[in-house]
Amino acid sequence: MTSDQHFNFQRIARAIEFIKDNFRHQPDLNTLAAHVHLSPYHFQRMFTEWAGVSPKKYIQFLSIEYAKQLLRRDDQPSLFKAAHAAGLSGTGRLHDLFVRIEGMTPGEYKMGGTALHIRYSLSDSPFGTLLIASTTKGICHIAFIDDPEQRLTGLKRRFPNATLSESADPTHQQVRHIFDLTAHQPSPIRLHLKGTEFQLKVWEALLRVPCAGVVTYKDIATSIGQSGASRAVGSAIGSNPIAYLIPCHRVIQASGAIGGYMWGPTRKAAILGWEAAKVHGTTYP
Repeated sequence: MTSDQHFNFQRIARAIEFIKDNFRHQPDLNTLAAHVHLSPYHFQRMFTEWAGVSPKKYIQFLSIEYAKQLLRRDDQPSLFKAAHAAGLSGTGRLHDLFVRIEGMTPGEYKMGGTALHIRYSLSDSPFGTLLIASTTKGICHIAFIDDPEQRLTGLKRRFPNATLSESADPTHQQVRHIFDLTAHQPSPIRLHLKGTEFQLKVWEALLRVPCAGVVTYKDIATSIGQSGASRAVGSAIGSNPIAYLIPCHRVIQASGAIGGYMWGPTRKAAILGWEAAKVHGTTYP
């Protein structure tokens, strides 16, 4: 990400934070542009280039009422059930279909990554810099990085005894295409994850939530046969080590409120609105 792109993303993030806090008042273009110190013309152009829709349409996608409408659909199976039954994600065969999870062995889990060689690299995304890390068996960690000085903190916490080296492998290149929502992955993206059996079940369930769809914690709990375990599901979701690819950002509160996110609620709101705009939106002038 160039310095100009990074600066523009920061401006968009500030606008999204403002929209998230004020969407009930339906702020107009002039108000949004003034908040990020741009002319209405330049803000409209920058925002539409990033999201694919106008700021006004994006507010509609981001609103809690939009999420509630998705959750209230009674005339068809829920988005989650429909995606699971059809094996589809979003409007086509998107990247979610091509992800396969392989849990670490009990020995690997217990040893905190001893004898594992983990390669990592940095990549750009519409939502900031990504750290991508992998073992010989697959991707083991993806995280949004806001502080370059702390880029390895989460990886080292998860694999305290692993050997780390900065170098990319072919799976990193696959991950770089996940933000192209119409891309066809030529081969599966394998995940090599450290987690309990329960966590792995939750993370697998998240992979079946369609792009631009939302579900609740209870939906996930029910899907794994643990309908009374919403709190435990929330904890497992909060421990998700694979940003965006395992879409924990698509889990919201039963009220329709967006809720928390490991990489920040503003980024979660940005991703939800962006996905909705890309899947359901129409470009506006």
